[in-house]
Amino acid sequence: MKVVSEPLQSGSTLADDYIHHYEKVVPLYGEDYHCDQTWSDRVKWLDDTEDRRVNRHALVEILKEYNEKHNSHDAVHTSLYMLEKPGTLVVTGGQQSGLFTGSMLVIYKAITVIQTARDAERRLNRPVVPVFWIAGEDHDWDEVNHTYLKSEEMQQSSKLMLHKYMASRTSVSYTPVSPQEWDQAMKSLADVLPDSDVKGEILAKIQHSTNTSDNLSDAFAKHLGDIFGEYGLVLLDSADHRLRKLEAPVFQSMIEQNEELSRAYRSSADQITSLGYKLQADVSDEGANLFYLHNGNRLLLLKQDGKFMDRKGLVSFTQEQLLEVLQNHPERFSNNVLTRPIMQDSLFPVLGCVLGQGEIAYWAITRQAFEIMGLKMPILLPRMSFTLLDRTELKYMEKYALSFQDVQYHLQGRREQWLSEQDSLQIDQKFAEARKAFEQLYEPLIDDLRMLQKGLYTLGQSNKGKIIDQISYLERKSKEALEQRHDAELRQWDRIGASLFPNGKPQERVYNVYQYLNHYGLSLIRDLMNITVDYSEEHRVIIM
Repeated sequence: MKVVSEPLQSGSTLADDYIHHYEKVVPLYGEDYHCDQTWSDRVKWLDDTEDRRVNRHALVEILKEYNEKHNSHDAVHTSLYMLEKPGTLVVTGGQQSGLFTGSMLVIYKAITVIQTARDAERRLNRPVVPVFWIAGEDHDWDEVNHTYLKSEEMQQSSKLMLHKYMASRTSVSYTPVSPQEWDQAMKSLADVLPDSDVKGEILAKIQHSTNTSDNLSDAFAKHLGDIFGEYGLVLLDSADHRLRKLEAPVFQSMIEQNEELSRAYRSSADQITSLGYKLQADVSDEGANLFYLHNGNRLLLLKQDGKFMDRKGLVSFTQEQLLEVLQNHPERFSNNVLTRPIMQDSLFPVLGCVLGQGEIAYWAITRQAFEIMGLKMPILLPRMSFTLLDRTELKYMEKYALSFQDVQYHLQGRREQWLSEQDSLQIDQKFAEARKAFEQLYEPLIDDLRMLQKGLYTLGQSNKGKIIDQISYLERKSKEALEQRHDAELRQWDRIGASLFPNGKPQERVYNVYQYLNHYGLSLIRDLMNITVDYSEEHRVIIM
């Protein structure tokens, strides 16, 4: 295995500046994560504000029960034992649930969380526990109900889905998935996954996880536990009703200080745009930035005319009424993208949070809100980013003198150029000459025919167009014949693109981890875990 740094097109100018030009974005974030002093200052602040977070013991009891069910490993038990002790810190990161874990970026984020926790322990000489925050309270089913694998011919991606009609917009963690729906998804996976020495073992592991899960989040947790439990990664589902009683005081503060929080979000958003950056999350002047569960539907609350209500007017509360509901039914409340960071810091002594570029960008909106809640933004750390490059694809790239950057930006152009170089007949040139010669002969003829009868000129122009179309048809068929002659080589070009940038997107945002475990073996995760953590967000190509 060889690791090579290769730039990947940035998804966010703001995140790119945060990583590489921190001096440009100082007002939008906390302290510079590149500096050692930032880490020691964060530790001191966490030690001094232990009483601002929920009770450790109560939180760990909930996590013990959840992880015992989905992620029961000795290393996880050790992590939870340490987390219960005062002074233990946390590195966290999270993602929505995804079918069979979703895309590889989930795996890379979990690896970064674990590696960062280990690095922080060495750096600070303090126990640091890795925690993965499963955003099971999110309700966008269409975002999480699918994943992609390479087709057997490796020239396109195959989409696997949980086919399910959603009658309500409820949290993914409370959206039931039947055994029949799991069986259908498993059959699709088994059909697409190529035969290998470990395919049977992989399918058995996945089958066990789905057989013991009645929703997508539980299966997602079991997959992550199976992959990362031995490294002590603690899992949390943000939709866990048992957490809501602990979170109720935080929700209360959010409701009571809603106007101040709204102004803080708006002020940060204005600051971001004034510096020339785009907002990565909606900031509404009327937004309460909380969701309310009503008749199975997760409703985003707004603040209008002194009342908390949803956009359709299905629910409406005064502040006093909403606080009363919170006291009696905390399970009806959940965070949106802007209050989730605050809730995370209210639960855990978060030393650092591992984020993707889009997340780094929208977290800038929350800095002033942290301060309103008596908190400080944790250290934000970029997720490690990889592309797995098989030796076969590497051989093809070398054959056609393609660099990673060529594949990222110019693959179609280079493919067309190569095919043109194989055209010994010079199809484009000859058909262009034929077209020109025909027009030179035909135009004077139909001009003369106009003198004979006016309608003949119109008929001649129409006839000319049909002949030109026939010439173009023959040109297309000639090019198709050229492509057929070089079909084997063009398949190699397509394989390069489908492997590195499927559907025009980075590999890590499309393909599923089980594709690669099946191809490279179950030791792949251990190999990835041995790669040194890198906070520069420098994308790396791993030649397998």
